[in-house]
Amino acid sequence: MKYLGHISQILVLACFFNSSLFAADLNREQVVQRLKTAGSKATVDLRRKDLAGVDLSDLDLRQADLWGADLRGADLSRSNLSGLNLDLTVMVGANLQQADLSNVSIFAVSMMRTNLKGANFTGSRVIANLDNADLSGANLSGVNWGADMKNQPMGLMRASLKKAKLKGANLSGANLSRAMLMFADLSDADLSGALLYAADLRAANLSGANLTGADLSDSQMGGANLTNANLSGAVLKGIKGMDSMRGLDQAKNKNTATFD
Repeated sequence: MKYLGHISQILVLACFFNSSLFAADLNREQVVQRLKTAGSKATVDLRRKDLAGVDLSDLDLRQADLWGADLRGADLSRSNLSGLNLDLTVMVGANLQQADLSNVSIFAVSMMRTNLKGANFTGSRVIANLDNADLSGANLSGVNWGADMKNQPMGLMRASLKKAKLKGANLSGANLSRAMLMFADLSDADLSGALLYAADLRAANLSGANLTGADLSDSQMGGANLTNANLSGAVLKGIKGMDSMRGLDQAKNKNTATFD
């Protein structure tokens, strides 16, 4: 089998694993009861459990072990998941609006079409498929979305945010190196100090974005919209597709940015 250049194969395997080997369904009441009886320090084992469509909103799940769980369509809005290992979970179509996902590990996770409006991801490591996800207003400051360069035998592992909604999101200091952001809405987003080295930003909407001090070296930017974006101190060396970029002449502080 040839390895793909991103996480698609692992996600396919994860979906198969989740759909065929999981334990019986648990409802909200059963999850709450397990949390109550576990004690303040005990871990609640929800690994590989089928929680698809379950209402887990407003719960403190920091004691739960959700590794590999099926959370498709689950309601996790305003839930506290901080510090958890969420590797190999499936969250397609889940509602995580205003959830606390700070300092979590999200590796090889399918989060397509997930509602992450206003979610807090600060300090997290994320290599997932977030295509068409809504991260509007989310706090993504310091998140490491960068490609996993140490895992080359599995192919290039990187975050996919194609057509994701990131309008007004805080991505300051985030590592988005080699991330796939084609057609993503990054309008008015804070990308100050972000690392976007070799990212795929083709046709992305960066209008009004704060790119102060951001490094976009070697990124693909054909068709990207930079109208009113702040390029103060930004590095755009070796970018591809400059001829088809839109709004570059209307970008702010372009004279302080570094081009070839």
